[in-house]
Amino acid sequence: MHIVQFVHPDFLNSQSMPRFAKMIAEGMRARGHQVDIWAARPLAYGVPAPTRLKKWLGYIDQFIFFPLWVRWRLRRLEANTLFVFGDQALGPWVPLVACRPHVIHVHDFMALRSALGEFSQNPTGWAGRQYQALIRRGFSRGRHFVSVSDNTRHQLQRFLPRQPDVSEVIYNGLNYPFRRMNAGESLAELLPAGLVPPSEGFLLHVGGNEWYKNRQGVLEIYQAYARQAENPLPLWLVGTEPTMALKALARQTAAKGKVRFISGLSNKQVCAAYSAARLMVFPSLAEGFGWPIAEAMACGCLVLTTGEAPMTEVGGDAAFYIPSRPQRNPGAWAEQSGARVLEILQTSPDETGSRRQRGYRQVAKFDAEQTLNAYERIYRQALGKAQS
Repeated sequence: MHIVQFVHPDFLNSQSMPRFAKMIAEGMRARGHQVDIWAARPLAYGVPAPTRLKKWLGYIDQFIFFPLWVRWRLRRLEANTLFVFGDQALGPWVPLVACRPHVIHVHDFMALRSALGEFSQNPTGWAGRQYQALIRRGFSRGRHFVSVSDNTRHQLQRFLPRQPDVSEVIYNGLNYPFRRMNAGESLAELLPAGLVPPSEGFLLHVGGNEWYKNRQGVLEIYQAYARQAENPLPLWLVGTEPTMALKALARQTAAKGKVRFISGLSNKQVCAAYSAARLMVFPSLAEGFGWPIAEAMACGCLVLTTGEAPMTEVGGDAAFYIPSRPQRNPGAWAEQSGARVLEILQTSPDETGSRRQRGYRQVAKFDAEQTLNAYERIYRQALGKAQS
């Protein structure tokens, strides 16, 4: 197959989507397919200008120059080329190839649902609402979709004007070989970062400051746990540098508790942190998939997460669950969740081992090669439908 992959431009500084696009490109090339990458180039964005104007210069590249370039390139491509959109947020450019063979990967609709007022925690301004409407109009022209979870596929159905030709769920594959390290390996990986795992273990959260990651809730749970436990384990929050508000909240932790924010770890060091932790606390309000749940289980770390899809899809019967953080009376939720943490940490070694084995079985569903094989099948199917 000849695959043309639409991706976000580098100047947007996205993190997860470039990794996903790279996985597809490398996986399809390894299977003998030709893959070309199409993205807006920084023609206007690269012009020296005040920071406040950069966003608008980027829009010129994406919505004026890039479509002109795509139309010019389309004249030179054979009709049986397959176009792959690695993210439904690339919807504005779907109409350019809607009449040609194509597949759209769908991750989550948090931005669109926020624009529709479904998440009061994340209000969206007028410009954001218009942009999400543009994205929706674009991907609605699509006919072949791959969603990362059943939850995402069900939401997709809400936003499409008609039944697509293909709408399948293919779980994400882990894009790093996460595995359980022994104590010596973990220490050797973490020491260069100035980290020494406590012998009794620690609680862990992996994620950024996005509203749906609910880092505030992580701290609230930990503070409740620290009040209830006689000798509370420390909490490591691995990921993006915290906001000032999160730092202030962390300082309110009881004296016997300890919160540590950690940034800049490599994948191998994150793997070491998962392996050394007693429990990962992951009370997300929403997710497209929930990578850290699968990563933690692959490293033999127990997981406490929100009992809603897609977290329940990823965690299966291996994870422990708590309700989602409510808008009203979050204090009671934190106390109950803190008590749940204490209960899990008191689990017998046999039960801990059983949960760990369930986690290994569950994470086998998220094998990268299986995922890429499934993508290839869908790509061939979409190309075949167009040629029939």
